[in-house]
Amino acid sequence: MHPQLEKIVAEFETAQTKLHVLVERTPDALWAMRPADERWSVAENVEHLNRTAEAFLPVIREKLKEAQAHGGPAPARYRRDLLGWVLWKVMPPPVRRMRVKTTPKFVPQGGATREQLTERFDRLQAEQIACVRLADGLPIDRITMVSPVDDRGKYNLYSCLTILPPHQERHVWQSERTLEELERRGR
Repeated sequence: MHPQLEKIVAEFETAQTKLHVLVERTPDALWAMRPADERWSVAENVEHLNRTAEAFLPVIREKLKEAQAHGGPAPARYRRDLLGWVLWKVMPPPVRRMRVKTTPKFVPQGGATREQLTERFDRLQAEQIACVRLADGLPIDRITMVSPVDDRGKYNLYSCLTILPPHQERHVWQSERTLEELERRGR
């Protein structure tokens, strides 16, 4: 597999490992507790990641088919486009002061258990990793897609695949901060 794609797979796997450590570390009493009204609980962060994967996966699969039909070899080095680079750069933790309002379809609704959320995360993670593996040998940096988050945003498929793991890491990091804050307060 192309080294840049191997790196994406490794980043997905790292995010998954961190999420499992967080899930194991979070007491039941704190799992769905928010540290403040405007901040999400650990459970809500996991649900948000699941909703994100569910929105992105169909688009990624469609664009992988397009890349297969496009033909041509994969480049020696994949490149992000400008918007993809900017999103990739600002996505990882620590989260900056800049708050981004989440669009409604990505806002957690609650109701799922810890086990349901974690199992769903693992299933979706396996699907995302499978898509990265399918991208090997394809010209994915020449395939443009519309962002499932905001249809005004367009970036190439390679950019998309590089943005998703840092987005996961960001929400795991936020969840770790949430848990630490709740533990400090003694809740």
